[in-house]
Amino acid sequence: MAVQHMSDETIAEFFAEYLSHVDDDTQRAVALEVLEWVHERYPALKVRIAWNQPMFTLGETFIIGFSYAKKHMSIAPERAGIEHFSEEFDHRGLSYGKMMVRFPWPADGSATSMPLDLLGEMIEFNMKEKEGMTKFWR
Repeated sequence: MAVQHMSDETIAEFFAEYLSHVDDDTQRAVALEVLEWVHERYPALKVRIAWNQPMFTLGETFIIGFSYAKKHMSIAPERAGIEHFSEEFDHRGLSYGKMMVRFPWPADGSATSMPLDLLGEMIEFNMKEKEGMTKFWR
């Protein structure tokens, strides 16, 4: 696994190559907006690409990862995050599996239409639960 760490570049510059593989221009723009939102809101998190997906870490421990499909953006908060938020996913009608939840691409093409409040809650849950951890995964 090749890991790339962000240094002096912007989020747009760092993820440009990765996001170039998202075929739909609107989806690519939304994906970038979401990554920028995470980076701006949680400046303590480190930015990297690992296992061919954008992710954010706290120190060396995984906090949240992203991947993209034609109909949705997948958010991976680890299994503990999925289990903790499963009732909320059900309440919001979001599809999820053991390791990720699917956020459908917004019809209006705006990242602000994504459930960013829920994304923030997942990030904050992992930051609190994994504070001080030195292992990458739980």
